[in-house]
Amino acid sequence: MTSLAELRALLRDCLVLWAVEARVTVSDDAVILTTEAGPFTIEPADPDLRPVRWFLQTPERAAAGRPPRATPSIVALLAALRNHIGGQGGENLRIGA
Repeated sequence: MTSLAELRALLRDCLVLWAVEARVTVSDDAVILTTEAGPFTIEPADPDLRPVRWFLQTPERAAAGRPPRATPSIVALLAALRNHIGGQGGENLRIGA
């Protein structure tokens, strides 16, 4: 399982790749990504909730009183987060003749 400190480091690298200005902090049980839009909170799911691995709370969901979005993997978490914060996608690498 990815630790919150490892997730913080991964998110800091992703922010550079996505060209997004944000601050990443770690609390006892979550990683908080603070952008102009507000805080995005990422919490690990309890192992009993598998296949859910992570919960992502966005400012919009929090304002609407909705629960965090469940994601099944780190890849799904990062994709959802990038889409919410307006991160740039990378170049598509194509290998072929």
